[in-house]
Amino acid sequence: MNIAVIFAGGSGLRMHTKSRPKQFLDLNGKPIIIYTLELFDNHEAIDAIVVACIESWIPFLEKQIRKFEINKVVKIVPGGSTGQESIYNGLCAAEEYAQEHKADTKQTTVLIHDGVRPLITEETITDNINKVEEEGSCITCIPATETFIVKQDDGNLEIPSRARSLIARAPQSFRLSDIMAAHRRALQEGRHDFIDSCTMMSHYGHKVATVIGPMENIKITTPTDYFVLRAMVQVHEDQQIFGL
Repeated sequence: MNIAVIFAGGSGLRMHTKSRPKQFLDLNGKPIIIYTLELFDNHEAIDAIVVACIESWIPFLEKQIRKFEINKVVKIVPGGSTGQESIYNGLCAAEEYAQEHKADTKQTTVLIHDGVRPLITEETITDNINKVEEEGSCITCIPATETFIVKQDDGNLEIPSRARSLIARAPQSFRLSDIMAAHRRALQEGRHDFIDSCTMMSHYGHKVATVIGPMENIKITTPTDYFVLRAMVQVHEDQQIFGL
């Protein structure tokens, strides 16, 4: 079984919007999160979708899911106060769904993805599923196109080789049993500060494989990101209409 866990629990302060969180911003009559959900809903290998959402926005999301005929969303749960907590809530719902359908969580793949990252491709989703089958986990990345500089505590600079550097994106995909065990260990240890799932898994000794995704797989966080998304959506629509 392959389950997508989409987290949309953030308020999006960097977007500077007053009316609604960034994942519900409208683009050509459709909220950003619906663009994301459609990618997983239309993928033949995805069996179910779980969404962790800002609790007060769940009724709106449910309405949009009906409107745009998203068929694979099986559970919508409230997000948490942190990204880590939102992901955990979504993973718990995915675990419940897998158990309800007699699926072995050791053989169930979860693809954890941002609700505001709608520019992935069908191929990226497929690559994640295949890589988990081969390696047990993976994170979607893109090659670094600029030099990274890491400032040390003593003021010196560490400059990693660009040729060996990757930029982490999403989905981040794992065996459900493995990622649940990592989250529960973090909770037992009082850790609530993991920035993402691959950081948590690496911290607890798991080797995380990589897949290379598309460069346009950006997270819609700022107004500039929104304008890029709008342009990309327009290009995609032109390709469909004119066969460009």
